[in-house]
Amino acid sequence: MIIEKVLGNVSTIEKRTPHVERVYLESDLLVKRIQRVTTDHGREIGIRLRDNKDLVDGDILHMDEKNMIVISVKEDDVLVIMPTSIGQMGDIAHQLGNRHLPAQFEGDEMLVQYDYLVEELLKQLKVPYKRENRKVGQAFRHIGHSHG
Repeated sequence: MIIEKVLGNVSTIEKRTPHVERVYLESDLLVKRIQRVTTDHGREIGIRLRDNKDLVDGDILHMDEKNMIVISVKEDDVLVIMPTSIGQMGDIAHQLGNRHLPAQFEGDEMLVQYDYLVEELLKQLKVPYKRENRKVGQAFRHIGHSHG
């Protein structure tokens, strides 16, 4: 089976099927438009997306009357950073930007993929943080640029 487009997302559809097969992906694979995956039922699927859009948790790859195949994102090892002031937020954001580390925001928390150097930096700057395994909604995306 070759999947060329996402049919929707389980968070927004009304009609459910009696059975759900899941494709478990690492968050960094959400950006790949062409890949071969296997469902939790052992079915091999080729993904060749026409749209230039990342996959997200809950995306529906296939659906018929009885079954749907859904993307499930695996948990990432992340640092959850909780700055106590706008100054602290600016400082840590600047430091992470200098390291070209992609971050995501959930409420008042900043998430970055675990890195022991970042953990050391947070300790030095006395920025509150915790390390945990967390499911992120989208891939950590590196943004390329040049200093010019």
